[in-house]
This record gives sequence, structure tokens and C-alpha cells, in this order.
Amino acid sequence: MLDLAIACLTLAKQLEVTPSGKHIARQLIRCSSSAGANDEEARSAESVADFIHKIGIAAKEMRETAWWLRLVDRGPLAAKGGSGRWADEASQLLAILISSARTASSRAGQRASAQPAITTD
Repeated sequence: MLDLAIACLTLAKQLEVTPSGKHIARQLIRCSSSAGANDEEARSAESVADFIHKIGIAAKEMRETAWWLRLVDRGPLAAKGGSGRWADEASQLLAILISSARTASSRAGQRASAQPAITTD
């Protein structure tokens, strides 16, 4: 994710210096760096629920990153190549984040169902 964030920083510098270009550059920098930061936060989560929450935020930010990269790749502000490759990378990272969240959720559910039920008999 670090390489993707760095690529997005570089790409943002290449966008046209117009209101649209500035807006896209800011959004791209924000979401690409946030995805990695939230992934790092998830690595030091205080609980499984905290991990799932933080990975979920990272996934949302990565989905947004992929969207902005596709927009740059296809739109009139297209930089000098390369954004399509990074859009594919963002999509692959998104799939990994979603898979991690699902695995953690599944394991958390298995642990919860393995606990004896508390009754008030």
C-alpha cells in the first residue's frame, strides 16, 4: 500500500493545475494515504472487532482510491500514463482487504459460537 500511496503522490503532481485537477489531486492523496494508514492501525487493533472496523475503513478508502485512479486514467486530466496500472493495483489491494475482513469476521463468529451460552436458570 505504501508504493500505491507514493505513486498517487507522484501522479497528483502531474495533474493539470486547474480547479478540477487540484480537487482530484487532493482527493487522491487523501484516500490513498488513508487506506494505508488504516491498514497499519488494523495491525495493532485492540480486538477482533477493532481490526474488522479498521480494515473496513481501509477498504472503503482503497475503493475510493481505485475510483479516482480510474477517473484520472479515463478523463481529460489524464497524466502521462501509468494511472491504469495503479488502478488495477488498488483493486487488487481492495480484494485483499475485503478478504481479510471476511476471514476475521468468520473466525470471530466461530469463536463466539464455541463459547458456552450464558443462561439465567
